[in-house]
Amino acid sequence: MTPDTGIVSTAAVTTAPRGGAGGGRRKGFVEFLGRREILPTLLLLPVLIFFIVWNTIPTLWLLGLSFYRFSLTSGRPPIFAGIYNFTSLLDDSQIWFDISRTFIFVVLAVGIETVLGVLLGMLFWGSHKLPGRRIALTLLFSPMVVTPVAAGTFWRLLYDPTFGILDYGLRALGLPSMNFLGDANLAFSAVLAVDVWMWTPFMVLMTLAALASVPKAELEAAEVDRLTWLQRLRLVVLYHGKFILMLGILLRTIDAFKTMDLIYDMTYGGPGTATQLVAMTLFRRAFESFNMGSSSALAVILLLISIAFTATFIYVLQWRERRMEDAA
Repeated sequence: MTPDTGIVSTAAVTTAPRGGAGGGRRKGFVEFLGRREILPTLLLLPVLIFFIVWNTIPTLWLLGLSFYRFSLTSGRPPIFAGIYNFTSLLDDSQIWFDISRTFIFVVLAVGIETVLGVLLGMLFWGSHKLPGRRIALTLLFSPMVVTPVAAGTFWRLLYDPTFGILDYGLRALGLPSMNFLGDANLAFSAVLAVDVWMWTPFMVLMTLAALASVPKAELEAAEVDRLTWLQRLRLVVLYHGKFILMLGILLRTIDAFKTMDLIYDMTYGGPGTATQLVAMTLFRRAFESFNMGSSSALAVILLLISIAFTATFIYVLQWRERRMEDAA
């Protein structure tokens, strides 16, 4: 190969643009990814796809099915019925009893868990030098990680009137035997106690997170000003940690409103309908009666109630800020 043949120069001429084009494409792709709106979109894309496939599409399907009369056991295709499923549910007195019983359960469960959680959270927060604090917190949080079915089985055995440890303790103290889950007057309270046992640690955790968000300087200033612990709680702790606490109350309210697995394993809604919450009613309509249209309508109603819960909590949370803005 000699310079006068032109081979080397031709190769250089032919290969240079290729390398330049490839480098240009790579540079353009890097610049494309470097845009502020592109990379976050690519990172969120898998989550968005998962949300659309497993949340949005089933919700729209559920909403559409609520306007049809459809039973899996009838052997007939779905028949469009308009708002018939909703009107029949609103005319069903048993549904209203179940919803009212559910509201009572939610108010009592979330209220007791919040009070106990705040008190225990403040106790652990103010006892950093207490021996065995970490072990105590670990044992306290253990009920929260137990599945509801396992917790229901565990407490059903404890409540058992024949060989349950609670009934044995009552007899050892000379007290009469009690059928906690078989007595309509005791079953609701027994299930409520298990829910409080399971989820009070969650409110303790949220309280500790709220307390951790309080600036230490303001707490020291409150101590210098000799504020009582109630004044510190109201003026300092709740002022800074209210969002975290309200978030915990909101999550527990929605979760308590859809309680089903604990009821299913402990009482199956009995005795009679003493512990039948609305989520248990939905389960029976969908997977025992196989009435897909009516159960879909009931699920839509529960979804709207959950949305109303969320909107109410957000309004209450932002009420003070709006009042301060209006005053300004």
